[in-house]
Amino acid sequence: MPSLLWPASRRFSLLLSIILLAASSCFPQTGADRPIRAGIIGLDTSHVIEFTRIFNDPSDPEHVAGVRVVAGFKGGRSDVEASRTRVDRFTAELRDKWGIELVDDIPTLCRKADVILLESVDGRAHLEQVKPVLAAKKPVFIDKPLAASYRDAKEIARLAEEAGVPWFSASSLRFWEETRRLKSPAGVGRVLGYSVYGPSPTEPHHPDLMWYGIHAVEMLYALMGPGCESVSRASTEGEDVVVGKWKDGRQGVMRGFRNGLHQYGITLFSDKAVLHSEDRPDTYGPLLVEIAKFFRTRVPPVKPEETLEMFAFMEAADLSKGRGGAAVPLRDVTQ
Repeated sequence: MPSLLWPASRRFSLLLSIILLAASSCFPQTGADRPIRAGIIGLDTSHVIEFTRIFNDPSDPEHVAGVRVVAGFKGGRSDVEASRTRVDRFTAELRDKWGIELVDDIPTLCRKADVILLESVDGRAHLEQVKPVLAAKKPVFIDKPLAASYRDAKEIARLAEEAGVPWFSASSLRFWEETRRLKSPAGVGRVLGYSVYGPSPTEPHHPDLMWYGIHAVEMLYALMGPGCESVSRASTEGEDVVVGKWKDGRQGVMRGFRNGLHQYGITLFSDKAVLHSEDRPDTYGPLLVEIAKFFRTRVPPVKPEETLEMFAFMEAADLSKGRGGAAVPLRDVTQ
């Protein structure tokens, strides 16, 4: 303890040094010789391979510096085909090719990492898996889908706010070059709305759009922003057309295909022009740039409120399907 006989300026300087040292221990060290250590929860999606490649391989054209994946918790769900049939293969590749340490539980993973990538392909698992992450006070990126229901998504947001832990969830399509280009183009006048499309296969344990259609929904919300008040959905065996009515009078349309079409696109409608997206590759690099920035700054690029509204939008679309296409206010989900 500083002596009370020391000059006040010296006592203040020493006290400030102690405070700064204590604060620095709560944040990841980000110096060039010490990248942020990331741990992965859920090794049953191709994202764990792609993200590790981009973060850990400096020779990769998409390499994002400053974050390094160091450990993983396998996870996996036997009742989801996309998990059951891939988790062992992805786990072996992370261990054998990338030298990732495998651990037996999430608390152990949190002790070995500064930040967490919650990647489990099954959104139902995310609420329980994120609880020990929040208890360990680790910033976390939660891959799509954030959850398999609006209720679970809201609970994740509540627990994170209560714990004071920053988080965000997003699809790579939110940061696609064409999404960003068409969000605020010059010279188009007043934007009336957007129409987006993309693949939308379903999975029996998730509301229809939350499994894969969420990519196109993310694009729509990146372009339109929050403020949707009602949703209607026309659904056939191979296609969905979902129309959202925004409070300011704009309309946003999401078209999802289950017929094998695996392309994404955007059309902007304004009072002066109609613009279309160009055929450009969708890569993970821009998303990982945002994730790395988030881990450094702890400022999420997507606000929790927008993500929660997006989940209400998708759940309202399911209700609309059950009501024969009738418009469903989002408050029917949120309240």
